[in-house]
Amino acid sequence: MTITTINRMLPAALAALLAAAACAAPSGTPNGAPSGTRPDTLSGALSGALPDTGAATAAPAAAQDPAAAAAPLSIIDPWVKTARSGMSAAFATLVNTTGAAVTVVAASTPVSPSVELHEVVGDGGTTTMRRKEGGIVIPAGGRHVLQPGGDHIMLMNVRTAIEPGTEVPFTLTLKGGKTVSFTAVAKDFAGANESYAPHE
Repeated sequence: MTITTINRMLPAALAALLAAAACAAPSGTPNGAPSGTRPDTLSGALSGALPDTGAATAAPAAAQDPAAAAAPLSIIDPWVKTARSGMSAAFATLVNTTGAAVTVVAASTPVSPSVELHEVVGDGGTTTMRRKEGGIVIPAGGRHVLQPGGDHIMLMNVRTAIEPGTEVPFTLTLKGGKTVSFTAVAKDFAGANESYAPHE
């Protein structure tokens, strides 16, 4: 109902109020003065005369569920190299959906008891894998590609065969304690056979 309509109805509402007051006055009151008017009669007259705009019964807006907030990282095109045992590696594109840098400090998966964040470095014409100190940093609003020959998630001592098409669950742990989970599909890949330099 518009404000204009309500304004047009106010004179009628006031007239009804005055009539109710006159009827409710005690018989001994001169000229039906409203000094003896009963409050419940007045309120009843008002409620009947004024339109119901629905404002009083409007439900409050629901509070936003914190659990529905977007994850700090989106994982795009994750996949893992097939392996019957030994070592494997997982790759993906990590997209930072926040306005601050996000650092991945650890990773885990049920198919391997030992998972590390690795980088590949060149040394005299050969490439060597080693643990990436400080974790993987994704800049605010940016992305970081995990790929063969570069940064990746290293799986060692694989205890469950990773067959083609297998969906392997992973969990990334971020600096500050938050986690991000995703599933990578296993694919055959002949590369990513860099030598492993064990850390001291």
